[in-house]
Amino acid sequence: MNNASLIFDPELLRRYDKPGPRYTSYPTAPQFTENFREVALREAAARANRTSKPLSLYLHVPFCVSPCFYCGCNRVITRDKTLGNGYAGRLHREIEMMAELFDRDREVVQLHFGGGSPNFLSPERLAATVEKAHNHFAFSSRADRDFSIEIDPRSVTPQDIEVLAGAGFNRISLGVQDFDPEVQQAVNRLQDVQETLDVIDASRKHGLRSVNIDLIYGLPKQNLAGFSRTLDIVLRARPDRLAVYSYAHLPHLFRPQKRINAEDLPSAEVKLGLLQCAIDQLGAAGYVYIGMDHFALPEDDLAQAQGRGGLHRNFMGYTTHADSDLIGLGVSAISHIGDSFSQNPRNLPEWERAVDDHRLPVWRGMRLNDDDLIRAEVIQQLMCHGGIDFRRIEDICSIDFATYFEEALTRLRPLADDGLVEVFPERVVVTPRGRLLLRIVAMCFDQYLPPERIADDGKPRFSRTI
Repeated sequence: MNNASLIFDPELLRRYDKPGPRYTSYPTAPQFTENFREVALREAAARANRTSKPLSLYLHVPFCVSPCFYCGCNRVITRDKTLGNGYAGRLHREIEMMAELFDRDREVVQLHFGGGSPNFLSPERLAATVEKAHNHFAFSSRADRDFSIEIDPRSVTPQDIEVLAGAGFNRISLGVQDFDPEVQQAVNRLQDVQETLDVIDASRKHGLRSVNIDLIYGLPKQNLAGFSRTLDIVLRARPDRLAVYSYAHLPHLFRPQKRINAEDLPSAEVKLGLLQCAIDQLGAAGYVYIGMDHFALPEDDLAQAQGRGGLHRNFMGYTTHADSDLIGLGVSAISHIGDSFSQNPRNLPEWERAVDDHRLPVWRGMRLNDDDLIRAEVIQQLMCHGGIDFRRIEDICSIDFATYFEEALTRLRPLADDGLVEVFPERVVVTPRGRLLLRIVAMCFDQYLPPERIADDGKPRFSRTI
């Protein structure tokens, strides 16, 4: 995919702007059940060891010193930094327990700290946690391994970046959202431009090979002029990747959002304009559209992986490490091991009790059946490469595509009539008009989510697609 292949059709986007999954997994998390517990996870790991696939580690640090009102992440608001010490100690114990499940010849090719704000922990404690993982898992020495961390630029120094680089991190992701002072005030996230640029400079100075910037469109008080200025500032810093997320206003699911005045949110027309502004400015600056909300420079690993068919999507977003099992560590973290998904408790005390009792802290999950695995492969192709190669699916899954997906292909017809997709005898291709609506196309193949059932009691479980 690239920006030149995008056609921005406001009328079509408005018509299809409905709630739907982001497909960081299939089946999606609402399908997980509490019948899947520690024994099931151990069995899944034993099955997965037969494949000798590499591993990816995700470590969740939930703490933030202040609430950002737009946030839908699982986080704990506190200024008590001593809480991080106890959390890190338990995280180390969970690393020990999980590592026992996996053969030592399974190398870790990807490691990611997410949050919350991972740099709530001191750089030294983060480095010690990486070292702990290194002692219990076999870290790859490959040049393309990805060791990344999400950082709040408001609470990190250039000296901190030096320590993180020394610990092995080679990618960094910075939350910006918007530099407009009115918007920052409305979402309770005051952030100085220069301190953010200083972190980017320090990242490059100390050898981190990739910098990602997160932006959000659709926030209260946003307008085209202010968002365009934010884009100009960010693009002058030339990050390797950008994620431009749509703000999902779901106050019935995320309590902090109740502090946002709904009257301050941009209209649907303005929100579409913000998205078009981002696409136009990023395209003019030479960024490639990867999919969903992600853009990258042509030479970045994401763009390169998409070009050679090696892009993958999971709970960390788009990744270049398609053929690996994901191990989630920390409160609320999700694992995708072999033919299973499992999630740790979202409640911090519950996770702490499990670890203190020397139990793997599994709250819920599921073992995928054959149909789940087939549909997951189809949705991966759609989300990562903008199409479906029927023969490839048939070779991998031993099915006749047209027969197996007769119902899904029927669901695609209205989308084809509207120009979102083209359906050929041996493939489906998402058109330039459909690039921004990949989630809508994927929903046609979701056995758990017929398009007409996307909400419970009128309250959506998922964010809107635009």
